[in-house]
Amino acid sequence: MSHLTYAEAGVIGLLQGITELFPISSLGHAVLVPAVIGGQWAQDLDVSKAESPYLAFIVGLHVATALAMITFFWRDWLRIIGAFFASLRHVIAPEPGTRRFEPQGTDQTLAWMIILATIPVGLAGLALEHTFRTIFSRPLLTSSFLFVNGLILLAGERARRRGAAAESEQVAFDVQMTSERQRATVGAGGHGPIGGGGRHSSGQRAFKQEQASLAVQADRRLVGVGFMNAFWLGAVQILALMPGISRDGIVMVSGMFRGLSRQDAARFSFLLSAPVILAAGVLKIPDLTGPLGAGIRGQVLFGSALSFVGAYLALRFLVRYFSNPARTLTPFAIYCLVAGAGCFIFLSVR
Repeated sequence: MSHLTYAEAGVIGLLQGITELFPISSLGHAVLVPAVIGGQWAQDLDVSKAESPYLAFIVGLHVATALAMITFFWRDWLRIIGAFFASLRHVIAPEPGTRRFEPQGTDQTLAWMIILATIPVGLAGLALEHTFRTIFSRPLLTSSFLFVNGLILLAGERARRRGAAAESEQVAFDVQMTSERQRATVGAGGHGPIGGGGRHSSGQRAFKQEQASLAVQADRRLVGVGFMNAFWLGAVQILALMPGISRDGIVMVSGMFRGLSRQDAARFSFLLSAPVILAAGVLKIPDLTGPLGAGIRGQVLFGSALSFVGAYLALRFLVRYFSNPARTLTPFAIYCLVAGAGCFIFLSVR
């Protein structure tokens, strides 16, 4: 049986956490990195094998990545989950003048949009995951898909340029509205912490309040795309079953083609990713407790811890990165084009 070393677990775990959130395909890197290194790595880390400990390892990494995403957006998820359960009261006992299945308000609508968008990729994952993994998880095919992912990102960036002026105006409006709310809070008697917290603590609180306010404004715009567009944005995640195609990248680009700004499209992709990744990992947890997980559970914990840290730091970076209209998807596209073409050539001639 193949083995999994702590070095392999650490490298792949950290890489998984980072690349899952960057639009450069974590599964693609999980296939290509061992293939490029070769030797024992290629034998130990072959995801296309039907009975591979590497697959059980990746399951643990996905759970850790999803937990990092939920931790990072914990305020948003508390608000969204609370709104979902509140909406159930309307389903059971709707208020007079409202339809039984009509969500009330932004948070309830967003909660049901996320659920609806998760259904197509969830069903496709259950039906096609094994087929896609065993057929398409070949290094040469994966490098080709990674190159295609770069082209997709470039197409999205080209679409964004057509609406760059409107996006800049939106960002400026968000900042203005947030500043006005903060001034209104201070005018109403709000104040920073007294004593030991100091200026740094006050600054951190102001930053968190600003981010919370921006998130609420973004969610109001997201629900404007409607349930059908949400379903379609969820469905395009099916393409990410092919190693090399990024889940977040394809949702961001599709969202921009549907009229979302890059910042809002990125937020929706992050919110969609957490339940999909977590559900996929939880369904495969028995692999870790069964024969496939025998002898590698320590490595799984080690790699998962690094995956959690990598995903959390990647989210912090990307949220700030996409909040600046001057930043683009082009660097990620160039990376995918270069890495995809380079791996294809290297693996073909080796």
